[in-house]
Amino acid sequence: MHTVEETIDVAVPVSTAYNQWTQFKSFPRFASVVTKVEQLRPNLTHWVIRLGPVRRDFVAEIVEQVPDSHVVWRSMDRTSRHRGEVTFRATAPDRTSVTVRLRVEPKGVRGRLAHASGVTRRVLRAELGHFKDFIEGLGQECGTWRGVIRGGHVQPSEPAPPRSRVAHWPVG
Repeated sequence: MHTVEETIDVAVPVSTAYNQWTQFKSFPRFASVVTKVEQLRPNLTHWVIRLGPVRRDFVAEIVEQVPDSHVVWRSMDRTSRHRGEVTFRATAPDRTSVTVRLRVEPKGVRGRLAHASGVTRRVLRAELGHFKDFIEGLGQECGTWRGVIRGGHVQPSEPAPPRSRVAHWPVG
């Protein structure tokens, strides 16, 4: 696997940058290579990307997600495997550093050629620039999901209510 990493600073608070990033369905609004994203479950997304004549679709599992901190995913596709991580770090009350790290396993001649020519790095850098323009232009996110995912499993947002120690005794 080959690793590509890019960082960009955006002029919005960390929660705004994180909230917008996790609105996966909005990626086609700013990412030029993303044509469609479907949220299948909170931890599963289906992506369709197109770069020139090459079209790929894949399912990505969100392995870990912590609000205002990071999102880690892995593709479930056999032909174009990759893992990724995006981290969010507040650099000031209204500024955030966004870092994306992709680990790509190039398959076939086209995949190895794309990696060797630096296409992945250039596309990632350009798309982060588009994200910056989009979120700074909006000034606020267009939705939120503040759930936590660990080990590919969505964590309950509220703890279970306490159980009564007396059989059939109401709680509350």
